[in-house]
Amino acid sequence: MSELERVYEAPGSPVHLETRRTIVRLASEHEAPAVLRYYAENREHLRPFDPLRPPQFYDEQFWAAQARQNLELFSADMALRLFVFLKAEPGRVIGNIGFSTFVRGVAQHCTLGYSIGQEFEGKGLMMESLQAAITFVFTSLRMHRIEANYLPHNRRSGNLLRRLGFTAEGYSRDYLQINGAWEDHVRTGLINPRWSEIDPS
Repeated sequence: MSELERVYEAPGSPVHLETRRTIVRLASEHEAPAVLRYYAENREHLRPFDPLRPPQFYDEQFWAAQARQNLELFSADMALRLFVFLKAEPGRVIGNIGFSTFVRGVAQHCTLGYSIGQEFEGKGLMMESLQAAITFVFTSLRMHRIEANYLPHNRRSGNLLRRLGFTAEGYSRDYLQINGAWEDHVRTGLINPRWSEIDPS
């Protein structure tokens, strides 16, 4: 996971990761317009891969509240919902990376989801952003395993996960309701190879 350049605490964001071309971090309340712009601009692009969105999803107040909730979820060790900002335009959101369903105890795993704007597909930006985020989750959050699931016809996502080292582990029928219909998903997983070397303190 060599793309991670820096990890440090920044004002308003307890997680701030930098790669060569992107900044990956939690979004603040005042950045709700930037987050909303990302989803509004990519509404049709993301529709085939997302659940049905309620009307309030495309409202600034929703994303301001979501920013507060995302910080609370991270503080409670329940989820880490990051946004990808373009380094050349640090106020512009170009994607999102979410680690959810944190399970601790004897499991130490979570589930990964992500998306990137249509304009930025095929440029390797999500690859380097995910490398940084996965490195953080494996080292700083000390997860042992990350699970990721993708639609069988979403070859771009499947190829990306394979390049990141995820291994196909199975096939789940009617796994998630996507765009109003139950859809099958390919299940994949990535194991932290250095988990036993990480100091848990």
